[in-house]
Amino acid sequence: MDFVLETKGLRKSYRHTDALVYLDMHVPKGSVYGLVGRNGAGKTTLMRVVTGIQKESGGTYSLFGVEKNNPGIKKERKRVGAMIESPSIFLDLSAEENLKMQYRILGLPSFSSIPEILAIVGLENTGKKKAGSFSFGMKQRLGIAMAIAGNPDLLILDEPINGLDPEAIVEIRELILRLNREMNMTIIVSSHILDELAKVATYYGFLDSGKMVKEVSAMDMEKECRKALRVKVESVEKASISLSMMNEEYSVVDDETIDIFGVVSIREIMMKLDDAGIKDIEKRNENLEGYFINTMGGEV
Repeated sequence: MDFVLETKGLRKSYRHTDALVYLDMHVPKGSVYGLVGRNGAGKTTLMRVVTGIQKESGGTYSLFGVEKNNPGIKKERKRVGAMIESPSIFLDLSAEENLKMQYRILGLPSFSSIPEILAIVGLENTGKKKAGSFSFGMKQRLGIAMAIAGNPDLLILDEPINGLDPEAIVEIRELILRLNREMNMTIIVSSHILDELAKVATYYGFLDSGKMVKEVSAMDMEKECRKALRVKVESVEKASISLSMMNEEYSVVDDETIDIFGVVSIREIMMKLDDAGIKDIEKRNENLEGYFINTMGGEV
């Protein structure tokens, strides 16, 4: 698998706090990578370190296969756009003027692509209206426009829907999907609204106390979250034979546990698996929030 960002044993410490603890992360090319964790888990610190805003205390990372200590990393950083913590916009300038300022900062030779960027983020009709009078959702979209000004291959968004109303959340969601699918951007996005994150993410990283607890593809997580009966038995082998004869879809979890998928009668399963020695049966049907709770413990 081709990764646009990898970290190896990444550490960041402040005086008495370890913000990142030997963190390993792998962001697949073309993915929307959902970064999940409680407040203080290290999400923002991680984003600030890999974008070069803050220096790590130890470990390393690579962008597009180039290690951070390689002189070529400066070139690779230009392929990264980011909106971290809050949009970096000039409130006394219009959306177009903000982008012109960003183009100058990035050293881009022409303003010709600005109308296209404004259209992509839905701000093409704001005219000379100052950003200070924009709604919060419009400011977020302008912040994303600033982040994609250099047409980056990797876009990093820190809590882009935090504090938005439902309509604005949908607008940001659709924008993220468009940037990923139509402009082929790999996107790292953190969010506290897990059900919304589940609508865009293709890969997840679960952070807790500065540590990467788990990385999982959306496809694999969906399999783990499917509606199922989780059955603990004395003999997985006998249970597997019986389920195969019943043409039931199942998955062996461990040496005493089987998940049975689809609409299944508990009574029928108890009868059919009687010779396997049933110890316990429970229903499972998790969403991302439930998966987070089971993976990390507690709520996000």
